[in-house]
Amino acid sequence: MATPLLLHIPHSSIYIPKNVREHLILSDSELELELLRMTDRYTDLLFDVPEIAANSIIYPVSRLVVDPERFENDEQEIMAGIGMGVIYTTTSQKKVLRAELDASERMHLLDAFYRPHHRRFTDKVTMLLHEAGQVLIIDCHSFPSKPLPYEPSQDEHRPDICIGSDLFHTPAWLLETMKQSFEGLGYQVAINHPFRGAIVPLSYYQKDTRVMSIMIEINRKLYMHEATGKKHRNFNNVRDAITTVVTHVCETLHKKGEAYDNNNLSG
Repeated sequence: MATPLLLHIPHSSIYIPKNVREHLILSDSELELELLRMTDRYTDLLFDVPEIAANSIIYPVSRLVVDPERFENDEQEIMAGIGMGVIYTTTSQKKVLRAELDASERMHLLDAFYRPHHRRFTDKVTMLLHEAGQVLIIDCHSFPSKPLPYEPSQDEHRPDICIGSDLFHTPAWLLETMKQSFEGLGYQVAINHPFRGAIVPLSYYQKDTRVMSIMIEINRKLYMHEATGKKHRNFNNVRDAITTVVTHVCETLHKKGEAYDNNNLSG
């Protein structure tokens, strides 16, 4: 049984369209610094896994435009309470990013960026389910080595790798296999700390266990100079480690699928 792997990469872009930039009140230098803090730089490269025939969904604009990993409805989104719902009005430093949007401006941004991304995401999951009967989503992120002021967790003791899980969509074997794989390569791993959860299209969320999801967050100090945004000499080692872990997870999943098929045939 082949299980398609879908890599969801939501925060790697630094691109801000000109018509959006005009509404951000930060100076160019302030905006550059905010992008440095908030962008999961190079995750599109770190999670390029050539050994695996993986599909990927990469969000094309910065999360400062619209964040695809927030709930569209601010009433459902806990981060909206600090001005960082689906459309941020405050920065990582809790300063004003943009003025409050009126209803038409908000709708325009959602229609231009958020909704098309989630349609692509949902359609891809649906297609892969039709082809193979199940799908594994890996939500691909990075995080700063020191907490930013907006973050819920201000614990300065941060792991190398944070693995995020969902009680419904992350099987125990998947969580443990990924944790042990990273630890076997010498990384310190935490579960749901400092960030938690794993994304699933809303039409499948809490409804279909064939849609499996897990989040990988990489500590940025492992692969880049956080003060400049430049890759450092350990970048390729981290990329290779991710490939090794994801390959092992996929191999384990494939074996579980074969065992399930054989048991059904023998029954």
